[in-house]
Amino acid sequence: MIGLGTLGNIALILIGSTIGMIIKGGLKKRFQDTIISALGLAVMFIGISGALEGLLVVNDGKIISTNIMLMIVSLAVGGFIGEAINVEAKLDSIGEWLKSKLKVNKEKDKGFVEGFVNSSLLFCVGAMAIIGSLRDGLSADPYLLLAKGVIDGVVAIFFASTLGIGVFFSVIPVGVYQGLITLTAGFVEPYLSERLISNLSFIGSILIFAIGINMIIGKKIKTGNLLPAILVPIVYEIIMHFI
Repeated sequence: MIGLGTLGNIALILIGSTIGMIIKGGLKKRFQDTIISALGLAVMFIGISGALEGLLVVNDGKIISTNIMLMIVSLAVGGFIGEAINVEAKLDSIGEWLKSKLKVNKEKDKGFVEGFVNSSLLFCVGAMAIIGSLRDGLSADPYLLLAKGVIDGVVAIFFASTLGIGVFFSVIPVGVYQGLITLTAGFVEPYLSERLISNLSFIGSILIFAIGINMIIGKKIKTGNLLPAILVPIVYEIIMHFI
């Protein structure tokens, strides 16, 4: 059944978020603070590992840097577009709208918007979301997305245990994003080369690293406003195709 992978991914995030919310009620603030810092470190290293895969290659036994210009241009152009559109504010406003509709008490759940935005970005950005959705759409193979769902579900437990119910609603962008790729897989698959998927993952990993920084030291980087950087490798691939 096409779409089963995304549905399973969503279900596992919901299960993880629910467990996290149950745990949250019994955790003192100092434990929550320590856990969120630990998660921030983990997220940073996930981002670093993915970024290094795109930045470094081994050639004749030597480590050579690559994609430096792609990284700089992607982040600079993406940041400019994101700031002009103010993606961060729009993501925050969606979180605030959900929060108001759910009548979440501000004192009870201060991390609602942060949990919604950070977990949404983390669950959507990455090669597994793209490749898994393509497999699901092209051959009704849900297993990669289900594997991703297990990882997302575990992360959701710890996110929800510290940031609260906002993580629960990250399933909305996950469902829309992965669902669209699944439904349009037949159309987009011919245009998604291995290099493009690698570059998308590479730039996405840098954004994941930025999320980790914000989790540790506070919201210093407007990660949402850097989100359009992921579009730059697509433009780059189109240019390279014609060249």
